Amino acid sequence: MLLAFDVGNTNIVLGVYEGRELLQNWRMETDKNKSADEYGMIINQLFAYEGLSTKDVDDVIISTVVPSILYTLQHLSQKYFNTKAIVVGPGVKTGLIVKYDNPKQLGADRIVNSVAAFDKYKAPLIVIDYGTATTFCAVTAKGEYLGGIIAPGIKIAADALFEKTAKLPRVDLEAPGHVLCRNTSEGMQAGVVYGNMGLTERVVSMMKKEIHDYTGTDDPVTVVATGGLASLMASGVDCIDHVDKLLTLTGLQLIYEKNRSSHSRKSKVEE
Repeated sequence: MLLAFDVGNTNIVLGVYEGRELLQNWRMETDKNKSADEYGMIINQLFAYEGLSTKDVDDVIISTVVPSILYTLQHLSQKYFNTKAIVVGPGVKTGLIVKYDNPKQLGADRIVNSVAAFDKYKAPLIVIDYGTATTFCAVTAKGEYLGGIIAPGIKIAADALFEKTAKLPRVDLEAPGHVLCRNTSEGMQAGVVYGNMGLTERVVSMMKKEIHDYTGTDDPVTVVATGGLASLMASGVDCIDHVDKLLTLTGLQLIYEKNRSSHSRKSKVEE
């Protein structure tokens, strides 16, 4: 079995694969202070609850945008699964042609999402991830990763209103159904939610044009959204074609397959 870690600034998503089949997935809070042993105990409990055995894990793959937690998970992989984890980054095969000025600055999650979307959906495409930050990525039909934008995440925007003002309350992220709001909470909800829907529509429109200019074609561009708030955003815009909450885990499994043969010869930790 393969254990995949998608480490974000807010949450860690774990997935267990048997071949291409996702057996189970979990979400936990990202905690930079937890040790490898603490994470190991949590994972043991999660496996046991689902009737799975950690002894059946043969390989581990990690995608992280939190460098400080990488060593912890690498140590976890070695101690609890006796394997050297594949870490998504420079030198790892993805199948994409990265056109970024400095690929080392490119977040692993953006590449992983793009790999999954390119495999599952029709390209050219735009991949939107509504996470701690909201990212938009463009991929051509030839598998060229062209880049994209990074915007403040929806929750970050809502938290900033609460934290940086004296009288505004903390609000739930939901659409109030109107913009002529007659109370502060609904006004904040409308501003954050509909403002980000407007951001989505504007950026997608601009990216489609730039993709067409780059490729010299007018092929339809597929838009795929992932992340915790993808369904909320998709409910209010017409430009999102697919919502795929497990896109990153799918990408990790695909990248593992592309690197398995070269990794297997050196994956097991020497006794």
